[in-house]
Amino acid sequence: MRRIYSIIWSLLLSFSLVFCDNSKASYAEQADAKKDKSGKKNKQNASSEVKIIDKWELPGILREVSGIAYLGKDQFACVQDESGVVFIYNTATNKIDNQITFGATGDYEGIALVGRTAYVLRSNGKIYEVNNIDTQTPKIKEYSTALTAKNDVEGITYDARHNRLLLAIKGAETDASNFKGVYAFDLKTKELSTAPVIKIDLTDPLLPIKKGKKPTNNLQPSEIGINPATQEIYLTEAANPQLFILNADGTIKARYKLNKDNFSQPEGLTFTPSGELYIANEGKEENGNILRVQIN
Repeated sequence: MRRIYSIIWSLLLSFSLVFCDNSKASYAEQADAKKDKSGKKNKQNASSEVKIIDKWELPGILREVSGIAYLGKDQFACVQDESGVVFIYNTATNKIDNQITFGATGDYEGIALVGRTAYVLRSNGKIYEVNNIDTQTPKIKEYSTALTAKNDVEGITYDARHNRLLLAIKGAETDASNFKGVYAFDLKTKELSTAPVIKIDLTDPLLPIKKGKKPTNNLQPSEIGINPATQEIYLTEAANPQLFILNADGTIKARYKLNKDNFSQPEGLTFTPSGELYIANEGKEENGNILRVQIN
């Protein structure tokens, strides 16, 4: 009889513990839900659909990494904010394989590759053509555009289908406040389009509207890229870490809030030919990094 009582008591105790654990989980979930509804910033707001597959911490000299472009064979061409240098970083060895100087110090914000020629973007709208990054003494050409430091140009990518570069501005448009433009730099004529080839509506319902601020602050792109597998346009925002996927006409197809713990300041974005996505984060107290990312 004692044995029967002991079994019954054990079962009751187990049931009690399970009930308590479930209650605690339920209370925790309710608390998280309340925090989300209150609008307060917390990690729960970050999208769970953006998964980090791999991570590489960059050397100290690339703490302020501002642009990356996939080279192949574990290599990325990188630029950082203050140096007129293209750094060839190797993810297999976690070392810099090569450095190619192309200009003086300045605010360099992005890099695009066309074969072995690199195009580096400066925030004042200037583009530097670095012909043949495999040599230490490449030919350098500089192109001025109608964009200026007031436009704060931060994004650049190669549009292979149209043989052009796409430039995205972080700052305000010169003559408009209801959209933010993406401009095209024709690689045959080496001239910038007079009008945006894509206009992103700053009142798009998928944009987080910032009350009390100018519409131009609703979106501040830090980089642009084209997924070669889908031809979709991707944008990152660094100040408020986010990832956007755009349709060809500039309407927002999807928006993903990024976790600041992992995406401290997403400044660079690039794809492999098969469509693998890599995002580079500028470091603050820590080093910068490159993340291989998958969207589920």
